[in-house]
Amino acid sequence: MLIHKQTSSVTSNQQWDTYAWFSQRAWVEINLSALSYNVKQLLRILSPHTQLMAVVKADAYGHGAVTVAQTVLDSGASWLGVATVPEGIQLREAGIKAPILILGATHTPEQIHAIAKWKLQPTLICPKQALVFSNTLEAINYETPLPVHVKLDTGMSRLGTNWCKAAEFVQLVQRLPHLTIASVYSHLATADSPDPTIMKQQQQRFEHAIAQLRTIGIELPCLHLANSAATLTDKALHYNIVRVGLAVYGLYPADHLCSSIDLKPVLQVKARITQVKTIAPGTSVSYGHQFTTPDELRLAVVGIGYADGVPRNLSNKMQVLIRGQRVPQIGTITMDQLMLDVSALPDVPEGEVVTLLGTQGKEQITAQDWANQLNTISWEILCGFKHRLPRVAIA
Repeated sequence: MLIHKQTSSVTSNQQWDTYAWFSQRAWVEINLSALSYNVKQLLRILSPHTQLMAVVKADAYGHGAVTVAQTVLDSGASWLGVATVPEGIQLREAGIKAPILILGATHTPEQIHAIAKWKLQPTLICPKQALVFSNTLEAINYETPLPVHVKLDTGMSRLGTNWCKAAEFVQLVQRLPHLTIASVYSHLATADSPDPTIMKQQQQRFEHAIAQLRTIGIELPCLHLANSAATLTDKALHYNIVRVGLAVYGLYPADHLCSSIDLKPVLQVKARITQVKTIAPGTSVSYGHQFTTPDELRLAVVGIGYADGVPRNLSNKMQVLIRGQRVPQIGTITMDQLMLDVSALPDVPEGEVVTLLGTQGKEQITAQDWANQLNTISWEILCGFKHRLPRVAIA
């Protein structure tokens, strides 16, 4: 029940009041208008024959998979991408009928039975796996050919069969009963780099593999290669489908791509102040006493911490927004709480809303800002917000 409430829409203060008990401490807001805007912006840069696959794995990068999936499909996306079978089943149980590609590896009979039952589309990564699929479907007398997506490794060195063996692999899959090839695809390792050398090499390998297949008379119904970065970089990488994750959620995969398209961050993280007090000069704050006040200071305790997804390594480095102003965090971030210096806002009371990620007035703090401070990537930040933070969808 609580997870269902996390994806319920809130469109008025009255509706918000019904969630007051649930969301009082801290929550994540998902702006569905921004999500729809991003999808439409992405569709504008695609060729007419190219479809958009919205990647909604990892609970849609922490945004709430079902609500995100419904919104992106309504906005023009044609496909959904997930990592695991349970993620696909969750979408089917919510009534979503669009094609769903499982990007991760699946091998066991239990997984294959579920894929067939829920009409999901698996990725085939090697001949052995393809044989297991065919034999398992034969054993359950599966009548309709199962659409499968053949993955080639062109330089990621992760899942997939080496691109040099594409013809052998695809011919095997074609011969197997109960399987039909829906696409051949690969994944780019460095598409977010300003230097396109490796990306171009991977594309050339992909093209070479496809040419080999066509030479022996195999015409493929669908090809896809581009992730978010490649989608924003070069139309020649779009093929029949682009698989877009981060850009759907309003963030850029690299700084040099920020001017390529206008995107709006979808996720905001907010919390409430639970206590305000004045502390004397020379007073140390939080675990380890990593911060000591140089002067008298107004301190605000906020009900959110590293157990909610605020990285502890941001201690004494991050800022938040209150009333459109930047306010410094002080002391070590704790499991459930963090502290702020609100001396510049002496009338801030308990219950005041604090924006950790998001926009207030002319100020904005993004997941990329946190990632830059931590020498990591915005994907990790978004996926880090825990499910005890309710997801509240706003129009």
